[in-house]
Amino acid sequence: MDFGSLIEAGGAAVLNELLAPLRDDDGIALPSRYEVQFFTPSGNRGAGGTGGTQNLFSKILFEDLSKTRDVGYQCTKIALPARALSTAPDETIYGPARQLVQGYTFGDVTAEFICHNDMREKIFFENWQRIAFNPQTWAMGYYDDYAGGVRIFTLDQENRRKYGVELVEAFPESIEEQALDSAPATAPMTLGVGFKYRYWKNLTDEAQLPKPLLSRLRDVIGNQVERQLLSRIPKVLRRL
Repeated sequence: MDFGSLIEAGGAAVLNELLAPLRDDDGIALPSRYEVQFFTPSGNRGAGGTGGTQNLFSKILFEDLSKTRDVGYQCTKIALPARALSTAPDETIYGPARQLVQGYTFGDVTAEFICHNDMREKIFFENWQRIAFNPQTWAMGYYDDYAGGVRIFTLDQENRRKYGVELVEAFPESIEEQALDSAPATAPMTLGVGFKYRYWKNLTDEAQLPKPLLSRLRDVIGNQVERQLLSRIPKVLRRL
């Protein structure tokens, strides 16, 4: 037996197994390939139930939808948000305690954007923030007037979307400071923006969650009918 050939063959098999994910159709996800979309608020449910917002800045923001697309193109850094289960020990049992899930939390999202000379990216988010308050009276706006959405997609090498998340009811909470320096610079000026949102969902198997009330009622009624039908079938036939 040629042990050298055997070892060489074994090494080649291990190497092929390690490289297999790189050779399949999906390949390996790269953090530099992504797409960001912003959905500015419509105000359809805000303004005290009148069906539209009266805030001047919202009208300016919605005039040109290409602005939201252009700002998305300038995003140089963003993260898929975190989600964590909050737990507490179950102290009603003897022995080691179980950790029971009591809720869940979502991580903050911060993005970075390259700025044009006219600072259009900064102005975009400043206008979005101003929908949340009236700069003349300092009165706070209605939540539905300033809560929009953000979608983040990962792309493959062919620019096809492979995975995505949506930040539901999102808005720019903070616009970070931008340092100015008289020293010559070649790097572009960037803008950091922190977003708040209600929750996020992945757009693969959570895209339809939460379901509208009518859909939930249909599911409940359908499950009840199915259980009633199954209860009338003999147990022997249920196993077929």
